[in-house]
Amino acid sequence: MTRSTPRYVALIPAAGVGARMRADGPKQYLPIAGKPMLRHTVEAFLSSDRIAHTYVVVSADDPLIDSVVPSGGVTVLRCGGATRMESILNGLQALRDTLRDDDHVLVHDAARPGLTAGLIERLIDAVGDDPAGGLLALKVVDTVKLRGAEGSVSTVPRDGLWLAQTPQMFRYRLLRDALAGARDPAAVTDDASAVEAMGFAPKLVEGHPRNLKVTLPDDIRIAEMYLAATDPTSN
Repeated sequence: MTRSTPRYVALIPAAGVGARMRADGPKQYLPIAGKPMLRHTVEAFLSSDRIAHTYVVVSADDPLIDSVVPSGGVTVLRCGGATRMESILNGLQALRDTLRDDDHVLVHDAARPGLTAGLIERLIDAVGDDPAGGLLALKVVDTVKLRGAEGSVSTVPRDGLWLAQTPQMFRYRLLRDALAGARDPAAVTDDASAVEAMGFAPKLVEGHPRNLKVTLPDDIRIAEMYLAATDPTSN
């Protein structure tokens, strides 16, 4: 029997409360350029013909998600956890009978509304069949300073330093095993760090500043600026 080609699916953890945003509700539902932030994020995946399906992980009692996501091409998983890592792992476990071990899962932050189909395609094409997977990231271009515990300041060489973005793409079985087997969940600051702990070296694929993570109130204006501009990743 001929084996079918592995699929690419998106997994968006959206069970967080966004405490640093100082908003009245979860930041993924804050309006940006006339739409809830999460809607922009979901639509980026729906605009890509490389993505077979999109899954959004929310808390069990989320009252807003059904009014935000479109009815087609998206499945809501009400199994969010107390942390981002827990939400992702719960989502992966919920999909154990849906995804194959070698299907590719693109995990993306709900608070990165500037993602585009072009960036998704760039990641998929650059990673290819690499068993370690990969992620979008930006090279550090500014001078980096390290402040010590007692106020000392030193310059850190920036050669080889990258800022991790999302999506971060890994095969389903590898990502599930990496997160489930993490010895120190607090050290897993992104999905790639869990995979790295298993001895893999994920590929770093150049992303774009428009794919910023909305964390603080001022980030909303920056995100809206990028969303209003012509997409530079479409060429």
